[in-house]
Amino acid sequence: MRKFVLAPLCALVTVSVAACSPSGPDQANPELAPRGTQMTKVKPTKQDLTTKLSIAGKVEMNPTFGLVAPVAGQVRYFDVPAPNGTPTRPIRVATVWKDQTPNYVEAPAGSTFSGRLVDDKATVTAGMPIASAKHVGYALVGDIDGQQAYKINGALTDVTAQIKNGPGPFPCTVLGTIAALPSGTIPEKPPVTPDTKDGEKKDQPQQPQQPQQQPSSSTGLRIVCTAPADVQMINGATASIEVTTGKSAQALVVPVEAVAGQQGKGKVDVIAQDGSRRTTDVTLGLTDGKVIEIKSGLTGDEELAVPGPNLPEGQQQGGDQSKPTGP
Repeated sequence: MRKFVLAPLCALVTVSVAACSPSGPDQANPELAPRGTQMTKVKPTKQDLTTKLSIAGKVEMNPTFGLVAPVAGQVRYFDVPAPNGTPTRPIRVATVWKDQTPNYVEAPAGSTFSGRLVDDKATVTAGMPIASAKHVGYALVGDIDGQQAYKINGALTDVTAQIKNGPGPFPCTVLGTIAALPSGTIPEKPPVTPDTKDGEKKDQPQQPQQPQQQPSSSTGLRIVCTAPADVQMINGATASIEVTTGKSAQALVVPVEAVAGQQGKGKVDVIAQDGSRRTTDVTLGLTDGKVIEIKSGLTGDEELAVPGPNLPEGQQQGGDQSKPTGP
């Protein structure tokens, strides 16, 4: 009778000793490391950093855009007559008074005044939309969400555009503000019908009371910009609008993986000479998705652990830190 010897077969397997050992719940996966395990370390570097935001847009005819108050104060409107043609010069539509000083609001050349968005003599804040205007001709329009609005607010001086399968990239001149507003003016109040006297026209139904007229509501947030005169525009063509949101020369940057946090304030793990970690608060600046600017908190000579500190969810979001953080 032949005898089969099975034991030596395991010795011939060259993959690993663990391949012949029983597996169980306490066997660690060599490909996975616990979160927070130090994988590598980096040192901050300096580089020029430019951050951009891309917005999907399209070509539109006669788009409406908003005009905002330059300062906080009281708004006083001018009576703007209807134009006889396309204005070739800016049109002064309102004044915002602050400290007895007038601050004028103008619709740019090539656009017409569309209407008031607040009451005359109303107190407004800086950057608040107070009037709407309509561009005469083609322009690029890109709808934006609230998160993008905060990123590009005040960063509308460096904008480029590219028409899909068309001309570009080319500089795009922003009209007014990111707040795109309706073209309708504040409606006039309806005529007041005199009360019906007793005994007169009792057989006619009583007219319902007219609601108080309000300014038209906003159409949402969008950016409206115009292309150079030599760029051919086709209504409805899709485009990409790129807004430069920030520039920083020779910024102190680290990989985003080394930082807990995305904007404002964050934390990093500084590695000491004995290999221990010290979690340090830092102030964050611009980011391009790969690196992030450290505005304060580091000198640039430190070594940082990657990935960064594993903070509880409550700390990262500013919530209740007493909540459990485990699964």
